Amino acid sequence: MAGQDGGGGAGASAGAAPAVSCPAVAASLPEVPAESRAEVDRNLALLDTQIAEADKRLATSRGEGGPDFVRNAVLGPLADKRKSTLDRIAISIGRHAEKPVGLDSLAECTLADGDAGTDTGAVGGTGRGPGSGASPTAAASGPVGGEAASEPGAEAGSGRTISCPDVASKIGEVPAAAQAEVDRNLALLDTQTAEADKRLATSRGEGGPDFVRNAILGPLKDKRASTIDRIELSFSRQGSAAPSGLDALAGCSLTSG
Repeated sequence: MAGQDGGGGAGASAGAAPAVSCPAVAASLPEVPAESRAEVDRNLALLDTQIAEADKRLATSRGEGGPDFVRNAVLGPLADKRKSTLDRIAISIGRHAEKPVGLDSLAECTLADGDAGTDTGAVGGTGRGPGSGASPTAAASGPVGGEAASEPGAEAGSGRTISCPDVASKIGEVPAAAQAEVDRNLALLDTQTAEADKRLATSRGEGGPDFVRNAILGPLKDKRASTIDRIELSFSRQGSAAPSGLDALAGCSLTSG
């Protein structure tokens, strides 16, 4: 079966950036029904891709940000990506057999060595510093949700707030059996935005010109993408067509107060 995702990618060699180490998922799965195998394999391969992208981000961002940079911009976003992918694996198996439980415990990753300041622990293990409460998804490789994110002085400006596209108005009619789950995830989107606003307010002066994009807007986008994915999945569980185009609503931007 493809995608062993044991962690440890490029950058683990001596003197290079530390590598990301993630729990293996394939070995923790029950027997996969034949009807689910292709989808499960695709998602296992995606887990490998996510680790490789995080390793690349580590290698290209050494020296950026403060002591919480790796957790906020690399490990946190990776954990949320993995949670979303693991959820898809569980749902795929659950369509044709008993749905596996406990896969979420495999989402969080660590660094293979201690060559990144204080950020060597697993995300969500022992929260340290601002923004450690929420578990984040992939570090942004480019501007997220608007040009203001990459402005050199964006994080230092006064009155800045985060503006995100409205999701509730784009969902349409929700199946009655999915309403509670959809409402929980819509509330979570609001919580994520509020947490990002708080992070923005308490981190003025931290990091370099890309700090807001890498440590706030990027992780927020991936958190929202994961939550939006769960909203779509709640429709499919009830046999209803998921609303289209919601993924485009994940990115947020900065606005002046």
